[in-house]
Amino acid sequence: MATDRVRHELIIRNLQEVVGDEELCHLLKRDRPLTVYWGTATTGKPHVAYFVPIIKLADMLHAGCKVIILFADLHAYLDNMKAPWSLLRYRTQYYEAVIKGMLKSVNVPLERLHFIRGADYELTE
Repeated sequence: MATDRVRHELIIRNLQEVVGDEELCHLLKRDRPLTVYWGTATTGKPHVAYFVPIIKLADMLHAGCKVIILFADLHAYLDNMKAPWSLLRYRTQYYEAVIKGMLKSVNVPLERLHFIRGADYELTE
């Protein structure tokens, strides 16, 4: 694994602003990975602009962070039914495959990458 300094540089690289940089440095000295969350509503097809956050998530994964991507599928449904209920699970499976493919295309290991669906914990049956 990279040194704390290298990990820090990967995490803050290309960010316009870093709030809590001193705390970040302190957390990097601990013997456990940081956890990063990123969410996206599954309202349409992923497109080339998705590479912007994906490249930042790639930096985080290279820095040894655990990355959790939340698919806001219920939000996509409630947002004027942009994602029909019958397609929610298929759409999140598609997003997962596309995002994994994007990360693989820039040589990122996927061991610390995890996906969750909003509907899995936002609803009860």
